[in-house]
Amino acid sequence: MKTRNQVRFAELPKDYPGLCRVLLPRPIHDAVDYANVTEIADALALWQDDFTPDQADYFDLLCSLIEDYDAEHVKWPKVRGLDLLKHLLAEHKLAAADLSRILGGSRNLGAMILRGERNLTVPHIRKLAAFFKVSGESFI
Repeated sequence: MKTRNQVRFAELPKDYPGLCRVLLPRPIHDAVDYANVTEIADALALWQDDFTPDQADYFDLLCSLIEDYDAEHVKWPKVRGLDLLKHLLAEHKLAAADLSRILGGSRNLGAMILRGERNLTVPHIRKLAAFFKVSGESFI
């Protein structure tokens, strides 16, 4: 059964039993279960700094359930190297000039890398991995 309305963080209980009354965590079996779990997780996601310990535990469990379902049912495309860099830049609304600043290189470095005129170096990969909080191997 789909949850009744859009859930808001302010309306969620602060204690674990109360959260379980809103949505009892259990393995995700279908699209409806997935929608219900992600709706609650989304309502919590932006407020992690304000969580009670029970809300943090509940959120971690929901995220684990989502990850388990995704690992088994979702075919994620394998994006690596320059394609991954372009995707991350787009997701963060960053341009070639921002890439140059992240890498600490010349003003044109970001554009040259994105056009394929320059390759990423090991120091570049380390900086990008730290900035985007991903594995450096993703850029190889």
